[in-house]
Amino acid sequence: MGRTINLKKGYNLKIVGEPEQTLNTDVKVRTYAVKPTDFNGLSPIPKMLVQVGDEVKAGTPLFFDKKLPEIMFCSPVSGEVAEIKRGAKRAIIEVVILADKKNTYLKLDTINPDNASREAIIEHLLKTGLWPFLRQRPFNVVAGIDEAPKAIFISGFNTGPLAPDLNFTLKGEAAAFQTGVNVLKRLSKGKVHLSLDGANTCDTLSNVKGVEQHTFKGKHPAGNVGIQIHHIDPINKGDIVWTVDPQDVITIGRVFKDGEFNTERLYAIGGPVVKKPSYFKAFQGAAIEGIAKNNLSTDHVRYISGDVLTGRKVDIKGHFGAFDKILTVLEEGDKYELFGWLLPSYPRPSISRSFLSFLKPNKQFNVNTNSHGEHRGMVVTGAFEQVTPMDIYPMQLLKAIMARDFDLMEGLGIYEVVEEDFALCEFVCPSKTDVQEILREGLDYMREQA
Repeated sequence: MGRTINLKKGYNLKIVGEPEQTLNTDVKVRTYAVKPTDFNGLSPIPKMLVQVGDEVKAGTPLFFDKKLPEIMFCSPVSGEVAEIKRGAKRAIIEVVILADKKNTYLKLDTINPDNASREAIIEHLLKTGLWPFLRQRPFNVVAGIDEAPKAIFISGFNTGPLAPDLNFTLKGEAAAFQTGVNVLKRLSKGKVHLSLDGANTCDTLSNVKGVEQHTFKGKHPAGNVGIQIHHIDPINKGDIVWTVDPQDVITIGRVFKDGEFNTERLYAIGGPVVKKPSYFKAFQGAAIEGIAKNNLSTDHVRYISGDVLTGRKVDIKGHFGAFDKILTVLEEGDKYELFGWLLPSYPRPSISRSFLSFLKPNKQFNVNTNSHGEHRGMVVTGAFEQVTPMDIYPMQLLKAIMARDFDLMEGLGIYEVVEEDFALCEFVCPSKTDVQEILREGLDYMREQA
């Protein structure tokens, strides 16, 4: 058993519309999409293996990266390839599948990970489309196949705004999760680390065997796997670690156990304008359209695939990102506020004591997308350090990235962080700096120089 780690820095962004633990069976999803843009490090134009009009099954390979032809990206459902959307310079944005009413699976081999060699397990992960679920740090890219990681990390809880409760979403999946862990154990040179929430026990995860468990207590971003890595086994120059989402561990376990590429998971919908925040079942890459139908108090909204800190804006015709588990719906904040810079017109979350919200730390706020300010020069206030529970100087690292100072970026710990770890810095920034965008530019720059 690992130790209990108490984090003092951070901030819990409380928002109205937390998903209730009820399953909405009325949600019907017609299309699903696989987006190359969800996987950092891929070429913008992968090699397509299907064309519009082709019939596919769940698990049928759709495309692969020309630089990494061994790694297959597969269809989450059976149906017809309805569209291959392209963007600038013919880059592929998403491959859209019109789903059959009943899902059929491409029959895959079943493998007992306890008896199979590491090479056989890797080959199975590659050809079945499971390998993209493994993400590598530094850089948060699809895991490489040439070198074993020093450890594998799984975060067993999420502290983000309106985050789905894993105690609910993982219920009944203990056997598949254990099989997935048994697979991961054969891939690492070291341990498989599982972090648990000290404030909310997850029954599915508490009795998992073959992992080193750690307990974290504290505010967001305590649930971020990057924060956990920093406190358990930090990444130094030359180190490689892998991370896996708990629901993706279950998908890996299903393939090895049942021989089916079954990506079914529980998604959540929440936010201030959602009448009945709840959960629903769908496969990876589900369409947004229809999910919020007749469930919103206003039509003037923004759909976000993911949470409000790290998610991406999507159109009503869009689809969930590969690693997103919640659809957050907020009112568009495009209304002018008279003297908004001087007089707070309504309660809002903030770490500043200029707002009375600090007197009610558990209050949930009715927020919108208004940034309450404009871009200006970066100001050193110490706010970034208040919400970053790591031995890293966020402001100095960002400035090193902007200056493209390679050595200073290394010295300030860029290998340890990804965008989600600095998302709160962007939220509290008085200069409205695009912190996550700058960090991604720095990570891509370092990866290109490696």
